Amino acid sequence: MPNTYTNAKKDLTGTSETTLYTAPALTTAIVKSILVSEDAGSGSTITLTITDAESSPATFSLFKTKTISSNGTEELLTAPLVVKTGEILKVTAGNANRLHVTASILEIS
Repeated sequence: MPNTYTNAKKDLTGTSETTLYTAPALTTAIVKSILVSEDAGSGSTITLTITDAESSPATFSLFKTKTISSNGTEELLTAPLVVKTGEILKVTAGNANRLHVTASILEIS
């Protein structure tokens, strides 16, 4: 089983739900870090969800309107997050053009 380190990055230019990462077929991903930075000097909020493809699909909230301070950076995870094949991490910004999100991921296939 090869291990591949990768990352997923999004500039949240709008306030609609945006796919950050989808675990590829035959892959289990371990998300080691999700960093969110606010660069507009105004602060904002972020919502992070995971969609379980096997549960019809069901969406589970990981963070609901987490505050990101003005010109600040927040680490959302305090422990690794396992993402199974087909599961999707999605982010939603409270305000447009303020947040950047970067996830550090280990893919095992």
